[in-house]
Amino acid sequence: MLLNIGEMLYTNLYLEQCIEGPFSIFRELPDREKEFLIKDHLCGSLKKGEMIFHEGNRPAGIFCLATGKVKVYKEGIGGREQIIRMVRPQGLIGFAAFISGSPYSASAVAIEDSGICRFDRDPFMKLLRRNPDLSMKLMRMMAVELAFSNKRTISLTQKHIRGRLAESLLVLRDTYGLENDGQTIRAYVSREDLACFSNMTTSNAIRTLSVFASEAVISLDGKKISIVDQAKLEKISQLG
Repeated sequence: MLLNIGEMLYTNLYLEQCIEGPFSIFRELPDREKEFLIKDHLCGSLKKGEMIFHEGNRPAGIFCLATGKVKVYKEGIGGREQIIRMVRPQGLIGFAAFISGSPYSASAVAIEDSGICRFDRDPFMKLLRRNPDLSMKLMRMMAVELAFSNKRTISLTQKHIRGRLAESLLVLRDTYGLENDGQTIRAYVSREDLACFSNMTTSNAIRTLSVFASEAVISLDGKKISIVDQAKLEKISQLG
C-alpha cells in the first residue's frame, strides 16, 4: 500500500513513522532528499525478544525504531545485562558504530512487538555530506547521548539503590511519557529489565519498588508503574 504524505509516497507505515514522525530527525528534509534516503531501505516487524544486532557485529546501515520499544545493553560477567539505553519511536539505533564504521559496542533487542527500518550506509552518508543541517542534528543527538551516558555512569556507580531506581523511573518517564492519567509510565518493562537498567539485582529492585509504593511515591499494578508523587521521586533521585 502506498501512503501519500504531502508530496511523498510511502510503501508502509513503518517507513512513514521513521521519516515523518514527530521525533524524527528526517522530518524537515526536502522531499527529494527523503526520496534519496529511502531508495535503499528495509522495514519489518520484530517480535518481543527478537535481536536487532549483537555486540561485535559490523553495521551495514542505520536503524530507526518506528513503533514499540528497544533496549540497548551490554552483557557483563556471568551473562548479566547492563541496559545502557532505552529507545523510543523514531529513535536511531547503533548510530555511533554506523558513523565510526566500528563494530557495535552493545547489543539491541525489542522488549515488545516493534516495527523497525534500516537505511543503507552509502546513501545515508552521502546525504550527511550534502546536508549540513542533518549532520548537525546527528552530531547533536550523539552529544546528548554522550552526556546522558556520562551522567548515568556517575549515577549508577555513586548513588544508593533508592536513588538509582528513582532515576531510572524518571528516565523511563522522560523517554516514553505518561498515559492520559498523567501518572502511569507508558513503558511496561519487566522487573529484571528495570533492575538491569538500575545496576542492581532483581530482588533489590522489587524490594525498593515495594518501599516506594508503601511511601505513596508510586503505585504498582503488574508491570504498570504510576508515579503518584513526582516531586518526591525527583528528590529521592537527586539525593542519591
